[in-house]
Amino acid sequence: MNLLNPCRPRCRLSLLGAGFAVLVLAATPCYAAPGAHGPNGEHLDAPAQAGAQSGTGPSFEARSEAFELVGRLQGGELSILINRFATNEPVLNATVEVETGDLKAPAKFHADMGDYAIDDANMLKALAAPGDHPMVVTVLAGNDSDLLDGTLTVAGAMLDDHGHPHDDGHAHGPSRTVWLAVALAVLAAVGWFLGRTPKAAGTSSKGGAL
Repeated sequence: MNLLNPCRPRCRLSLLGAGFAVLVLAATPCYAAPGAHGPNGEHLDAPAQAGAQSGTGPSFEARSEAFELVGRLQGGELSILINRFATNEPVLNATVEVETGDLKAPAKFHADMGDYAIDDANMLKALAAPGDHPMVVTVLAGNDSDLLDGTLTVAGAMLDDHGHPHDDGHAHGPSRTVWLAVALAVLAAVGWFLGRTPKAAGTSSKGGAL
């Protein structure tokens, strides 16, 4: 008579699902797009909310009659998401240039993420310094062009011992490396659990049938 716990398959599936969920959360970037509109069409201050909720690095926002954007200093780059102000439609494949102080650099469009990124080492080093950094973003999308002004505020030092910007550039919450380590530990525990061979309940400790 098979007296194996009928809950075991369900428990294994639950553990496997939990491990997969942790792994997905660890690999998913916390980034919110700018521009949200309320149920009655009113324009919400989404860029400020995105910056406050994600907490992954210094951010700035800017808007004009044509565009709105939110930028974040994280992951070894300055990442910018741009939407059309009136429709909240993402602005893709545009020509974008960022200027701060006497530094200017073009932004590269990432089709997979839909954002524009600045990886210029000199600009990133300047932006990593504590203080307020005036930002001017030039956007050229089709027949529309505009200049958007904002301020990136860095509260604390973001430079490592070699004078380079930290890779993550965040001051709150565990890093993605920590989350990945936790996910791998969970998956390893799940794998160990699934690899165990349960002892048949119909066999006695001496090898004879019950």
